[in-house]
Amino acid sequence: AVKAIANSPLGASLRRRLESRKASAAAEADALRTAAREARSSSFEILHCRWAMLAALGVVVPELLDLFGIVHFVEPVWWKGDTLDYLGIPGFRIAGGQGIIVIAICQALLMVGPEYARYCGIEALEPLGIYLPGDINYPGGALFDPLGLSKDPVAFEELKVKEIKNGRLAMVAWIGFYAQAAVTGKGPVQNLIEHLSDPLRNNVLSPFL
Repeated sequence: AVKAIANSPLGASLRRRLESRKASAAAEADALRTAAREARSSSFEILHCRWAMLAALGVVVPELLDLFGIVHFVEPVWWKGDTLDYLGIPGFRIAGGQGIIVIAICQALLMVGPEYARYCGIEALEPLGIYLPGDINYPGGALFDPLGLSKDPVAFEELKVKEIKNGRLAMVAWIGFYAQAAVTGKGPVQNLIEHLSDPLRNNVLSPFL
């Protein structure tokens, strides 16, 4: 009887439905995997954008403060010659005599929580009593959104786009920071001032002429 039903028009119709559902389920699974990959790539891009923007401030601000006489550093340029000094402090000795060991310990203590939450999702913080309304890239709440920028959904989406645009610009700017530092040994602000004072003699082609 089962074989007769399977060979009947009803059995053929059931097989077509089953195959259609399997194909639909496979397509949905592929779409979910693609969305997961895109979300992961987007998360990494946002992470690098934010680091690049913060680092760009660390390059430009000390040089500007020293230039305007607000704060005088031993060495305001972020990179000089072949050293790893920053603001005149010998490389790897920002934390004192212990150097990079102390830095690594402080880095671990400060970053283990955020990195754990980023890897596992913000829900991983709930056992600690930290409840965040957003997602992994934009956790929200008083801790990560003290100005309440996410209260207006439309404006918040615009701010997300602006963050990505500025972050990409900062990452591209770092190529310029590295190139000008390697070629001139000067900071970006000093290079800009020299270029504006005499664009024909101080430009991207000057080191090769």
